[in-house]
This record gives sequence, C-alpha cells and structure tokens, in this order.
Amino acid sequence: MSSETSLAELRLTTRAEHDRIERLLRLTEAMPLERYAAILCGFDAFLRVWVPRIHAALPERLQGWFRPRRRGGFASADVEWLRSVGGLELVDLDARAAAALPLGELSEVLGSLYVIEGSALGGRVIAPQLKRTLGLAQGRGASYFHGFGGETGVMWNNFRVLTALELGDSSRATVLACLSAKRTFGALIELFAPLDGADDTLPASAAAPQHIAPALLMAYGEDDPDATRPAPLEPDHIDIPVDEPEEGDTVFDIPLDEPGDGSLDTQPLPL
Repeated sequence: MSSETSLAELRLTTRAEHDRIERLLRLTEAMPLERYAAILCGFDAFLRVWVPRIHAALPERLQGWFRPRRRGGFASADVEWLRSVGGLELVDLDARAAAALPLGELSEVLGSLYVIEGSALGGRVIAPQLKRTLGLAQGRGASYFHGFGGETGVMWNNFRVLTALELGDSSRATVLACLSAKRTFGALIELFAPLDGADDTLPASAAAPQHIAPALLMAYGEDDPDATRPAPLEPDHIDIPVDEPEEGDTVFDIPLDEPGDGSLDTQPLPL
C-alpha cells in the first residue's frame, strides 16, 4: 500500500461521518448568532479535552511540530468574546467522548489529527461569510474559523506529508488511522447531535448564503472540482466496517500486520 493510498483511504472511509457532521452543522446556510455560538461552544469543549490528549500521545519528536498548530485557544477566545461583548448566555457542553478516544498508537493519533487538521480548510470561506452575515472577524468572535489565515493550506499540506511518511506502506497503520478518524468524527457527531433538526436558520431575505465548504471539509479547497468525489483507489483498498459486530453476526479476524513481522494483531470484520 502506498502512502498516497493511505491518505485516500482516510478520506473514503470517513465519507459517511463527514457528510453527517456537515448536515448537523449546516455551515453552508446563514445562521443566527445563537446557533453560531452553540457550534463554537461545541468546538471549544471538544478541543479543551482533545488538544492536551493529542499533545501527550505524540512522541516527543513531534510535540514541537504540534504546538504551533493548536487552535483551541482561538475557540476559547471567541466564546469569551461572545459572552462578554455579544452578551450571550452560553452553556458549557460535555465533551466526554473526546476523553474516550483511543490514542495509544501514533497511527491513531494521526487519524484523529486528520479530522481536526482538515477542519481548518473550511475556515477559509466560512470566516468571510461570518463577517458578511454576522459582522464577526478575527479577534471579534471568529478567530477559530479564521485560524491561521493564508497559512492554512500550507499547514494542511505539511500534515499530509507527515502523515504519509509516518503511516508509510503499512496496512495495519492505515487501518488504525482510519478507525481513529471515524471515532473522532463520531465524538463530534455525538457532541453536535442536539443541533439536529433545529429550525433556526435565517430567512432567505436576511442573507444570501454562499456555496461554501463545511467546517470539516477533508483535503480540498472550495474551488476544487473533485471536492465531492473520492480519489481513485489502488487494488489494495481496505474496507473498514462502519458498525461494531452485533449479536448473531459471523465475525472473521482479518490480519492487520505486514507479512513476516511476527505480530498477530487482527481486525474483527462482521459479515
């Protein structure tokens, strides 16, 4: 398995979760300030738990790489601004699912990072919309989605290179990264589930929403014609089961390790 295939697998195997979080957040629609604040509180709660766990789980050689990429402080600053300047009464959310994410191996850490690092890409178009529709800007309630501004694309490409090098050609490492990315999406979906079905969009006359990338857009910018299509896969594509085995399922243990490495790790596959 090539390193580029590993990255394609990450994108393909999280497609369903990516689409689900997109439907929950509805960042392609204009929204009132209260809904935006609820979304921001969710990211703040998640990152307060997730960032320290990722930093501690990374090997020391990568901790210096990670430190300048942390965006949790931006979300916290925005929440405080909305409270003190915007006058909103915000509720602290429970992000316990972030505390339960398995991060015991570097592949799992990279899979989780894939979700959050990729989420920064959408900010390049979300930030201008927030300024246009809600009057928010960097330092005034929209620092999280502004992120690192013009450096966002460069930082994403840097992450892709690092991930490709660390996962290498190992099928086992790719499987662990994919499973971790799916779990991370799942934690975010659980966190934002209360937003599902809320009828709190602005009237059509209040703003003209642009077709923008969602907050968790993976790997592509808003003008990429391939943004909604998975990349072609090589013959050694790995299918990751979406659901845990249920009672009555027939389960086969699929070896995850490279031939000849002496390990017996397997992945249960329900049929």
